[in-house]
Amino acid sequence: MMVTLAALLSGCATLPASGPTAREIEHGAARNSPISFRIVDITRSVAGEIEARAKLADEAQPTLASLAREGRNDVVGLGDVISINIYEVGVTLFGTGGGRDLGQAYDPSARGEAFPAIVVDRGGDITLPYIGKLHVAGRTTAEIQDMVVQGLRGKSQSPQALVAVRLNLSNTVFVGGDVRKPGRFDLSLQRERLLDAVALSGGAAYSAEDTIVRFNRGNQTLEERLGRIRAGAPDDLVLMPGDRVELIKRPRSFIILGATSKVAQVPFETGDVSLAEAVARAGGPQDAQADPSAVFLFRYDPRSAGDGSELPVIYRLNMMEPASYFLSQRFAVRDKDVIYIANAAANRPAKLVNIINQLFSPFVTARVLTRNN
Repeated sequence: MMVTLAALLSGCATLPASGPTAREIEHGAARNSPISFRIVDITRSVAGEIEARAKLADEAQPTLASLAREGRNDVVGLGDVISINIYEVGVTLFGTGGGRDLGQAYDPSARGEAFPAIVVDRGGDITLPYIGKLHVAGRTTAEIQDMVVQGLRGKSQSPQALVAVRLNLSNTVFVGGDVRKPGRFDLSLQRERLLDAVALSGGAAYSAEDTIVRFNRGNQTLEERLGRIRAGAPDDLVLMPGDRVELIKRPRSFIILGATSKVAQVPFETGDVSLAEAVARAGGPQDAQADPSAVFLFRYDPRSAGDGSELPVIYRLNMMEPASYFLSQRFAVRDKDVIYIANAAANRPAKLVNIINQLFSPFVTARVLTRNN
């Protein structure tokens, strides 16, 4: 029996477990492993430093507000289709009195001629009878009206013109990606903003916190999470002709492992998630298995050198200390963090005792039954 017990004790370390104990993680940090990492206890100063560092990094990130600029969306552009109505009184060029010369009798009735579909060519020009070529790109409809009237001076008596845009192609924005109604949307004099365009497209197909806005203006492209953009804020850009908006599903999540009631990849679903919230979402440490003094968070932190490289760090939280619950509320979880709740050191001996009981209980039961008989 002693030999059997010794063999069982020697195999204690090979018993199944959901992960290493706190001591094994500490030994891993001390050894020369392929990935060199360090363990940092979450204290008040550490939590404050990480919070300040995250704030500075967030402020350093370019936002959509950096793309803001002045522009117009009330001018005619290439490919637009415009309609022109010309009205004349007296000696006319168009209508039933067309072709009369200025020496003929004055006719007080007004006549009109409609040009319902004129396409602005690639050079930004249109061509009208008796007027010729007019460069209209970059002009408002009122300015084009004045150009038409000026072109008819000396050819027609008291000419007037009305110009309207029938098909607006240049003063538009494109919204695509993970929206319910992607497409091209006209801009009006109301000066629509980014969130207006998202609303016109039926809204995001997924939650705002799981959606990235990729905004293209000219040769610049920036991304920002939709949930961070507030109506009327600087990031809610006033749209300009040619802007392109693409919504992309990019959910954030963290992974929780170890002695917990639910091992899972957990989505953020909200703007920010603290370490306390993350542990609670997984059901917290399992009473019969976990070591609550050893809650570890694995992440890659940027090096202080600012060269873009990262350093693997393990942050440790001792949930046996009441102050740790306050600190865990200030410690923000990041996308792709791994939270591990260590196994209690007594787990494997307890499993061994359970195995011994299972091995010897049949013999004990048989002996009792034999004695009773």
